[in-house]
Order: sequence, then structure tokens, then C-alpha cells
Amino acid sequence: MRRWLILIALLSVAAVASAEQRFPAPEFKTGYQIPPLEAPAPHAIAWQYVDAAVLAAALAVAAWLVHKRRWRRGVFLLTIFALLYFGFWRKGCICSIGAIQNVALAAADSSYALPLGVAAFFVLPLLFALFYGRVFCAGVCPLGAIQDLVLWKPLQVPPWLEHSLSLFAYIYLGLGVLFAAASNEFVICRYDPFVGFFRLSAPGQMVFLGAVLLGIGMFVGRPYCRFICPYSVPLKLLSMFSRRRVTISPADCIDCRLCEISCPFGAIRYPAPPRVRGEAPPRRQAALAAILLPVLVGVFALLGYLGRGAMSRVDFTVRLAEDVRLQQQDELGSVSEASEAFLASGASIPALYASAARIQHRYAIGTPIFGAWVGLAIGGKLLGIALRRRHVGYTAEPGACVACARCFTTCPVEHERRKQSQPETVLA
Repeated sequence: MRRWLILIALLSVAAVASAEQRFPAPEFKTGYQIPPLEAPAPHAIAWQYVDAAVLAAALAVAAWLVHKRRWRRGVFLLTIFALLYFGFWRKGCICSIGAIQNVALAAADSSYALPLGVAAFFVLPLLFALFYGRVFCAGVCPLGAIQDLVLWKPLQVPPWLEHSLSLFAYIYLGLGVLFAAASNEFVICRYDPFVGFFRLSAPGQMVFLGAVLLGIGMFVGRPYCRFICPYSVPLKLLSMFSRRRVTISPADCIDCRLCEISCPFGAIRYPAPPRVRGEAPPRRQAALAAILLPVLVGVFALLGYLGRGAMSRVDFTVRLAEDVRLQQQDELGSVSEASEAFLASGASIPALYASAARIQHRYAIGTPIFGAWVGLAIGGKLLGIALRRRHVGYTAEPGACVACARCFTTCPVEHERRKQSQPETVLA
């Protein structure tokens, strides 16, 4: 059944690609430039509301499938739908992951109006995570869906490597917010690894990045979701306080380890082993981590402030202003094309310097906050490991579990519950 569904999805994508080849986009070679739209088209605004309604319905269905029905096949069918609709039909936009940047820009720039559809895509998965865990990741996110379908022979990632690589998502989130707030640069969208597949058109480096991640995803479950995705950070944090969490076994765990083997995402907590003699008590480890936390925050905040100049040069306006200044002072060996075009346009040089100064001021404020965020992420990770509770039986890690329902299909206690819930047939 699963292979047939995947085949149907691939045939649908091939049909769309064939249609685009038969009816290619027109090429204008007359030098005419299409003027930018002053306001979005009405049908585009309507589609935002339609997408938000579909998102809310899909999240509700995912929560029902995971927590009420406990049905892996249903989650898989929802994954196919999300990939076809949010991925290939809607071209990966609107995207909850990219909406982070819109929210950051709206918070930093009062002149920017956050679209309601984008706000809904940002808020709805977080609300559901607070009540039902990461059901958005279960079968609604198209980026997770495309990785889930290519998973072939998953390998277990060592815990120390899992914790280390997962820190990159926190750094990526901080960079995405910083660049969006300070420079209006949407780097998360620019380096989306799968939007090229959804739109059947992308620069070569994006296609290469997506192909590499999908190749890794054949053996490592959802590498983008676990180690890169910036939206996974708030989802993890809210899922740790969710009202309803994924429970592997409906009754007492029998320690069969089948759920641990079936989970390709390293989200199963195993029973804590007996404490080794000479090992530092958990309270001492937690105290050391708590002392180290503010030190890391302060050190990384200082490093971020010292690197404000280098970070601000990511912005084109700042680089252009520096090139124009050096060219006017005859300190630039070769004239850059950007500065030459700017000077030829007759635009105001003082206005350019003022605009670059405003952007540099934003980076002077944002870079120490970014550095403090990185230090907080590292210190918080160490503190979380030290404070991890000892427990009996195998349980799902609230923050790491993507609610894929794979563990339900392997749990013997769950199988027994289903047998007992089925009505007995009476033989004539």
C-alpha cells in the first residue's frame, strides 16, 4: 500500500513537470521590465486564508490520529497529503519555518505589516505543540514529509553526536532572526533545501543541498528536522510542556526495547542505568551547569558584539557604502561593479551612508543578543542533560518526539489493547 501511494505521488510530480515543459513561461527579450506590484493580488490573499484553514484542519487530524486513534497508517496518509498539497501544489509557500523571519521583521520594523496568513502559519503549529506535542512534524510539515518518505535503513545516531548537532538549529534560528530584523534578509528561505523540488526550479546549489540531505535521510531519520530546522526549536520547547504527550505503551512498559529499535529519530528515553561508583551526583552536575550558564551567555554576548562589523557586512547596503567610501578616498584598488553603478546613477551618497549607519546600528544591538542566545543554548543543553530525570521503562522524549506513531505499531502492550478493544465475532 505504501509503495503504491509513493508511486502515485511521484507520477503526480512528473505530470506537473511535464505540464510546465509543454507550457513554458514566456521570455521577454525586449528590455521591458515588469513594474513591482504595490499590493498583493486578491486571489493570493484568498489562498492564504485557504492554506491557513487547511493547516488547522490537518493539525487537528494529526492530533486525533496520534493521541486518539494511535494509527500509524493514518499518519502516513496525512504525510502524503501534506507533501502533495503544501509541498508540490502550494510550492512550499506559505511555510511555517520561513514565517519566523516575517515575525522577526515585524517586531523590528513597525512599518512592516505581518500578513494574517503568515501569522497563522507561525502560530498554529506552536499552539498545537503546546497542547498535543509536535503533531505538526508528524504529518503536516512538507519538509518533514519528504524526508520521511525516503527513509530506508535508519541508523542510530550516538547521543553525544545528537546533542552536539542539534545545537546548530539554535544557531540557525538566531541567525535567521538577526538577518531578518537587521537587514531584511530571509536566509532561511534562501537556503531552504527542498523548495527547489517543490517548485521544480531552483539554483544548482539549492538542488545539491536538498539532494545531499535526502541522501543522508535514507539512513539518518529527518536530518534537516533534527539538526538544522530553526522552527524545531520553539516546537521542542513548547512540546516539553504540552498538555498531552505521546505515550508509547497504553499500560506498564515491559522493557521489550522494540519501540527503541523502531524509532529512527532517537526520541526514546531508555531506563536509567544504576549510578556508577565515583560518578558525580546529579545535583552537583546541575549546580556546575547552572554556574556555567551565565558565564557562557556573557562570553558569547561579548563575542557577538566584537563581531558586529563582520556580521553587518552581510548586508548589501553596508558593503556598498564601504566600497563607495574607499573609492572616494582612492583606497580601493579596483572599482567594484556595484559602486560604479551607484555612482553612475547619481543617487545621494550621504543618504547611502545614513542608511548603512542605521543597519550597522541594528547589528550593534542584535549581535550581542544573538551571541547571548547561542551561549544560552549551549548552557541550557548542558543543564538539561544534568537535570534529566531517572525513570523506569521506555518513554518518548517530549521535545525530540515528532509523533510519527511508529512506536505504536511495535509495542506488544498496544497490540494487546487493540485485540481486547475489537468486538468478538460470534460463529453461527
